[in-house]
Amino acid sequence: MPRFVAFLRGVSPMNLKMADLKQCLEAGGFTEVKTILSSGNVAFHATMGDEEALARSIEQQLQRNIGRSFPVTIRSVEHLCKLLAAEPFSNYSFPKGAKPVVTFLWRAPDAKLALPIRHEGVTIHEVQGLEVFTTYVPHPKGPVFMSLLEKTFGKEQTTRTWETVKKCAQG
Repeated sequence: MPRFVAFLRGVSPMNLKMADLKQCLEAGGFTEVKTILSSGNVAFHATMGDEEALARSIEQQLQRNIGRSFPVTIRSVEHLCKLLAAEPFSNYSFPKGAKPVVTFLWRAPDAKLALPIRHEGVTIHEVQGLEVFTTYVPHPKGPVFMSLLEKTFGKEQTTRTWETVKKCAQG
């Protein structure tokens, strides 16, 4: 049975407890459910392999069980492992202290982008399929990288640090 990771957009420990997330997925028939960190990441086994259908199912389960939903992005653990093995950030140089992040898009970008895109310590390096590879230097204004990603790709996406993706792939 394939293993997947759901990345929920906009989750924090203040708006969704990971125990509730786990219970929602178990109630939806998913097995070997394991939450990862407290930012809305959950690994599970599922009998169906359609990632979009899985995302919609989880969104509906959350709505039914806790009365609210979060946008969900699904990737297979196999896909995440291939992403990690490719070591995409090794292709770029970036300042010491910069943090690599991966943005999971819900659909391919409409336009061909002139990359890299740089703004206030953020560099969008590359788009590969539905993943965007970005580095950023923490900024006094807060997460300016999120603003640049939303301006460039819209809100139909979710972002995780490279370290979080590594943990999720082990899920």
